[in-house]
Amino acid sequence: MKKLLLAAALLISVQSAFAQKFSIGPKAGLNISNYTGGDIESDALVGYHLGGIINYGFGKVFSLQPEVLFSTQGAKVNNAGNKSDFKISYVTVPVMFKFKTNGGFYVEFGPQAGFRTSTDIPDQTINNFAKNLDLGAAAGIGYHSPIGLGVGVRYVAGLSKVGDFTGQDIDPDFKNSVIQASIFWAIPLVK
Repeated sequence: MKKLLLAAALLISVQSAFAQKFSIGPKAGLNISNYTGGDIESDALVGYHLGGIINYGFGKVFSLQPEVLFSTQGAKVNNAGNKSDFKISYVTVPVMFKFKTNGGFYVEFGPQAGFRTSTDIPDQTINNFAKNLDLGAAAGIGYHSPIGLGVGVRYVAGLSKVGDFTGQDIDPDFKNSVIQASIFWAIPLVK
């Protein structure tokens, strides 16, 4: 009986020491994307992202926030003297480690995997313009209010090359570079 009471007391103390909060909600915002590296000449392209977040809070400062977002990215590429919109759509899965102050401001960082869903490339001579998988690293700042509404800005730096083609005037060794401005609502389910 003593062992059972000791185990219950230990379980309660560990649970209260690592008090968890759980919230879920929508997220949407603006993307400003471009390509970096390689010899590609490009300008920024404006797109959007839309999806949802799940936030697991551990104590008052740290939380883990996986997300699933539909994201339109790409660049205005200088192709044979003309600027053309090279658009690639991804389902991205960032997993952010967030550190929040008592005032609601936060910093975040973490890995991101992107899975290509479609491409809209004006030059039909390039088959398989983009790889199916895009890996990146993200970091950002923002504000998360006590009622769950929040805003944030994040930079996603591509770690894997985007291009999946050969024999063109463009070197395929370029990476995604995305700035995201977002609004989200993390609806608390467990406080």
